[in-house]
Amino acid sequence: MKKVEICAPAGNLPSLKAAVDNGADAVYMGFSGDTNLRNFPGLNFTEDEVHKAIQYAHSRGKKVYIAVNAYPQEKELPLSLETVDRAYGLGADAVIASDISVLSYIRKRYSGKRVHLSVQASASNVEAIEFYRRHFGIKRVVLPRVLTIDEIRELRKETDIEIEVFALGLLCINSEGQCFLSSYITSESINTYGACSHPRFIDFVQDDNEGSLKILSNGVLLNKYSPSEEVAYPTPCKGKYYNRATGQLTNAIQDPESLNVLEILPEIIQAGVDSIKIEGRQRSRTYVEKVVSTFREALDNYYKHGSHGIDLSKKESIQSLFEGLSPSFGCYKGK
Repeated sequence: MKKVEICAPAGNLPSLKAAVDNGADAVYMGFSGDTNLRNFPGLNFTEDEVHKAIQYAHSRGKKVYIAVNAYPQEKELPLSLETVDRAYGLGADAVIASDISVLSYIRKRYSGKRVHLSVQASASNVEAIEFYRRHFGIKRVVLPRVLTIDEIRELRKETDIEIEVFALGLLCINSEGQCFLSSYITSESINTYGACSHPRFIDFVQDDNEGSLKILSNGVLLNKYSPSEEVAYPTPCKGKYYNRATGQLTNAIQDPESLNVLEILPEIIQAGVDSIKIEGRQRSRTYVEKVVSTFREALDNYYKHGSHGIDLSKKESIQSLFEGLSPSFGCYKGK
């Protein structure tokens, strides 16, 4: 029986080693710069670090996937294509891409290499998936977090492309690659700049009189927290906005929830997925250690003992690693 792969995040070399050492089958990562969609200061890998990361993973029988999944404008395209060259040249097991110019380059120059379709391509039906296979030779699709388990099961019946789904991480109300909320605030596209809440735009302001914490994006107030409230990840979709009808600040667009499928992991596996993806390249080594080891144990117990082998008490321990977010199944159990 082919077992489901655990694909873990790494924003630096210590996190990659933590992922590999705690049971990940594959690690996804990116080069420093604007070529991938976790473009944070101090995050991601230099060429030398990528070389060391791939050596470390391969020596332990693990795979490395490199994200080149930004949507480059004309002036950025050469850097994206150069990054593809570096990724394959250093021995990456696959490149994760979304832009058709990047995908076309890979098909023409690296037809024998694996390419995975990024979640940012937002391919959520069999026609779209098969289009990318026909034209660009993709071997795997990372599905956007807008599908139910039943819909994933139906996709599995209609295509033999490998399916990767998210198992843990932040939730977005929009389909990946299709959201422009932050662009209205920052004038920067998340698909080219690399993050919907880039630290360059985020300010944390402490009100000494009230004791409250204000979070602003490019000068626009996203949230205001009292001292007793937990602070959520600062994104426009999870901001608190003034409701004129009630006179209250509310989460008008989306409540700050996080995806956690540990409880329904057997259903995810039985839907026919090939890989479960853990979100969090921007998170700490401790986070990577904890969540990867938890999902490794859960998967191993499932294959040994079936659905009843998963220790659900671990759900709360990994949930505590998120910032003020309640757990959710996302769309998996219904929209």
